[in-house]
Amino acid sequence: MANLRSPMFMVLCAFQLLALLQSQVSCYTFKVGDLSSWGIPSETNPKIYSYWSKYHSVRIGDSLLFLYPPSQDSVIQVTPQNFDSCNLKDPILHMNNGNSLFNITEEGDFYFTSGEAGHCEKRQKLHIKVGNGTSSAYAPNSGPGGALADTAPSSPIAFGSIPVALDAFEEKRAVGTNPVA
Repeated sequence: MANLRSPMFMVLCAFQLLALLQSQVSCYTFKVGDLSSWGIPSETNPKIYSYWSKYHSVRIGDSLLFLYPPSQDSVIQVTPQNFDSCNLKDPILHMNNGNSLFNITEEGDFYFTSGEAGHCEKRQKLHIKVGNGTSSAYAPNSGPGGALADTAPSSPIAFGSIPVALDAFEEKRAVGTNPVA
């Protein structure tokens, strides 16, 4: 019988524990829209959220990062009915700091849209479904038939760089002037 106090047995137990922990931890932060920020889809890329939705799989433990100018936009989580009708009243959650992170902590359907009037009607909205071994993200269909192309612009990374706003002191220092004078 194996000696449970032997160094070899302890190393094997530690290795198995490490392997178990490594296999269970794999969470991602997805920047909604990939290289584009959260905003009204442009004329050159009107299906950005449809493409993004089709090519990303979101699971419990993952996070969604919405980047946008806080003076021009916001993100709200809404009910399915408010999502379909673009009703911005009584949101479940309101995020408006320009660097909004939403953590997926449970299974279910999550509905997001811009909190600015008129943006939802211009297809700035996203539906995420998480659970039952299958998870996907959806955006509203647009155009005739609502079909998606087989290819889509997408970043190969799940999380891009975060722009940092400079305060007045850093701006003056960056251009070589004395901010104290």
